[in-house]
Amino acid sequence: MKRNTWQREAVREALGTTEGFVSAQALHAHMRDAGSSVGLATVYRALADLATEGDADALQQEGESLYRACTPGSHHHHLICRSCGRTVEISADAVEQWAKDVAAANGFTRPEHVVDVFGYCADCSNER
Repeated sequence: MKRNTWQREAVREALGTTEGFVSAQALHAHMRDAGSSVGLATVYRALADLATEGDADALQQEGESLYRACTPGSHHHHLICRSCGRTVEISADAVEQWAKDVAAANGFTRPEHVVDVFGYCADCSNER
């Protein structure tokens, strides 16, 4: 586990106040606008560390890493709106069992996986 610095805590707190997924650059701009002196490189590192430790969710969208604060310690998946970015944490027991079964059938142990389901939330669907 990485050392907890004031900069890292500032990134964690700022991430906790954002809705949905956000890029490191957008989070840095938000922090800067709020008067923070944390540098962009530090924001990138802190977000990567938070994701590695399970305190943030990360996903790739159009070649960019996006992050959001997540429920620590719980394995979960996401429904993500392609239009507004609204994100809902979901459980998927069938996916969990499938991953274990496929791994075992192929001689793998301790399988890990990431499942994100993209679509349009109800509000964005109604606008289309």
